[in-house]
Amino acid sequence: MAILLVHQKEAVTLAFDTLRKNKMRSGLTVLGILIGIATVILISSAINGLNTNINSFVSSLGTNALWIYHFEPFGHRPTTAELNRKKLSYEDGLAMRSLPHVVAVDPEQTYQNFQTGLGSVSLKHGTHKIQNTILNGNTTAFKDVQDLVLLEGRLWTDAEEERASNVVVLGHDAAEDLFPGESPIGKDVDCQGSIFTVIGVLDVQPQPFGSGRNTQDNSAYFPESTFHKIHPEIKDFWIVVRYDDPKNKALVTEEVRELLRVRRKVMTQQDDDFAIFSPDSLTRLWNQLTGGLFLFMVAVSCVSLMVGGVGVMNIMLVSVTERTREIGIRKAIGATRRNILLQFTVEAIILCMVGGVLGILTGSLLTLILHFAVGFLHAALSATWVAVSFMVACSIGLVFGIYPAWKAANLDPIEALRYE
Repeated sequence: MAILLVHQKEAVTLAFDTLRKNKMRSGLTVLGILIGIATVILISSAINGLNTNINSFVSSLGTNALWIYHFEPFGHRPTTAELNRKKLSYEDGLAMRSLPHVVAVDPEQTYQNFQTGLGSVSLKHGTHKIQNTILNGNTTAFKDVQDLVLLEGRLWTDAEEERASNVVVLGHDAAEDLFPGESPIGKDVDCQGSIFTVIGVLDVQPQPFGSGRNTQDNSAYFPESTFHKIHPEIKDFWIVVRYDDPKNKALVTEEVRELLRVRRKVMTQQDDDFAIFSPDSLTRLWNQLTGGLFLFMVAVSCVSLMVGGVGVMNIMLVSVTERTREIGIRKAIGATRRNILLQFTVEAIILCMVGGVLGILTGSLLTLILHFAVGFLHAALSATWVAVSFMVACSIGLVFGIYPAWKAANLDPIEALRYE
């Protein structure tokens, strides 16, 4: 064991001596490894930051909520059959309020362009006008199912909903643009020719991406009956269910499913003609998207690392050729094949380790720049990927350095001594 350690120490010393003597060549050799490792670090940091954004956004939606619609809106394009399904009704939502673990239910309606995510209406107040506003119709349970914060004012009452009163709660940006520098409470806005009194203003809503405005903050919220008065042609209802405890998710989901199958007269052998999903559906969709991005990252990094690995092998073969006489002398004075194999293998590994360390440092620096230059991205280093990157760099040295080392170890000492 002691002899093996001595040989290893000797191999490391010789490897560093060789790298120091050929600084330019060594630097160009590690460049490919550096680029590949830095790419892995940078892309993994960006994905890590995006995952943090998504997780924060999903958490803001609540862990004990279910959304019900007549088709699944996330992750795929709805078929013609799904679009033609029977719509969910206001009464379906009311029926869910009787379920044992359900705390609140809000049947909601929305008027917007779902292809662009923007609204289709303009609101006016005096000389101020805003466009692309999203109109929403909600019940008084709105405040119980949504984690929304009122900046000022209040929500509508049951009596106002029963009378279809002309009252509205504005999103943060809508209120700010219509009433710059003043409180909108008690003032009127014009929505499609009708006048509505502002009774509340919501705080800024979270969004998963972007540092700009959230389109949902340019919204106007009306009592359900008032919304129906504005747009009686809209029949689609979203139903949002809030239940008591996250651990009851499976139970509540099954209860809601059974209730809707009975109400919609779905036969036992038929599939559901509606969709029940939760905030973690967004997480699953995001994981599918980042799966493709991850494969792209691996592909790009592998190409770069393969180029770097081939460079390492090429330089090591050149090094073996240049040092053929040195190898012959070492063998003549007692160096074994194992000593030579160890020396050149260690040299290749050290070369790639240097590239890996520099790649990690470069990737970390680029991540820091990305974090501050694109603040909303929240790019953050992943300790796992740093460790994986370093191990990959060392593995490249071993894989691409073993053949040159084997070639050096098998040189005939007599022929090597004759080499000029």
